[in-house]
Amino acid sequence: MRKVERAAIVMERLADLYPDPPIPLDHRDEFTLLVAVLLSAQCTDKKVNEVTPELFEVAGSPLTMFELGEAKILEIIRPLGLSKQKASALAKLSGLLIERHDSQVPQSFPELEALPGVGHKTASVVMAQAFGVPAFPVDTHIHRLAQRWGLTSGKNVVQTEADLKKLFPAESWNDLHLQIIFYGREHCTARGCDGTKCGLCQELYPRRRKPVVWIKP
Repeated sequence: MRKVERAAIVMERLADLYPDPPIPLDHRDEFTLLVAVLLSAQCTDKKVNEVTPELFEVAGSPLTMFELGEAKILEIIRPLGLSKQKASALAKLSGLLIERHDSQVPQSFPELEALPGVGHKTASVVMAQAFGVPAFPVDTHIHRLAQRWGLTSGKNVVQTEADLKKLFPAESWNDLHLQIIFYGREHCTARGCDGTKCGLCQELYPRRRKPVVWIKP
């Protein structure tokens, strides 16, 4: 089976399983989505969703986040990994949004990635889910599954993103990256499937018998 054929099967199966995939991070608007995605680095979405209601209650805008200050932000988000760095980033980010962007989340990759704590993946999620711009954020689930499904050699997340963008039409990217994440959590998990057990792995590689050793990002 050729790579493009595997990609077509992936699109069809995931569209059937997750026809309208929700954004897994709870948020109210562009700013709270940006905050939630930043907080999700090296942390589960579930844990982030446990912390953000309290944070957004007192700091749901750039101004109130900036006024809250780094120390109090840290008190609220301390249960999350890298909490000190994230608190510092949120305080500085909020100030820059006020100073440079009239308290609005910018709608371009360069402007987003210039903000403290915002890398390419975070910017991609915000551009895709807040503004509807085609993007393909690659997290651990996507990086792992793309290798298991033979869609990339997976040397790094940059290559994985580029390979997936070549295989799938741009209009599918925003839903597809969420669909792959959900499938990776529910069916093709890191420990539950080794490339030979879940339904898609078996369909794409029916003769595969050896586990796939994936390259971690």
